[in-house]
Amino acid sequence: MKVLIKQDDLSDDCVIGLLREHLSDMYATSPPESVHALDIPALKAPNITFFSAWQGHMLAGCVALKKLNSTQAELKSMRTAHGFRNQGVASRLLSFIVNQAKEQGYESLWLETGTQDYFAAARQLYTKFGFELCGPFSDYQPDPNSCFMRRKV
Repeated sequence: MKVLIKQDDLSDDCVIGLLREHLSDMYATSPPESVHALDIPALKAPNITFFSAWQGHMLAGCVALKKLNSTQAELKSMRTAHGFRNQGVASRLLSFIVNQAKEQGYESLWLETGTQDYFAAARQLYTKFGFELCGPFSDYQPDPNSCFMRRKV
């Protein structure tokens, strides 16, 4: 499957819908104080670069890269559209964002995901891509509902 990943300005209705679905699922699976997914205005911050993945005119997924400092970035808002699940889109997005981090000169890439069973496949994918468990980073606090991971870029 050929997927085109491009920088996105978050104006497309399909992208907005996918991000709303993402937030809805996060609040459905985690306590509100443990949801760290960003809404659309937050994803438009100057320290965040947002990307969407397309197969033709169909949205396949999205991912964002948040600058933490000159050497560290955080993976945010990675999501595969329902119709594209189990087709390798998440792996392509993750490979793409690791390469983006490298191209932008970051030395490490960090992420926060949930500890619930709902997030098991995501944690497995991150581990496959070289992410390792770590403690809270940036402004995160210890949370039994959060799993923190990092990898060198």
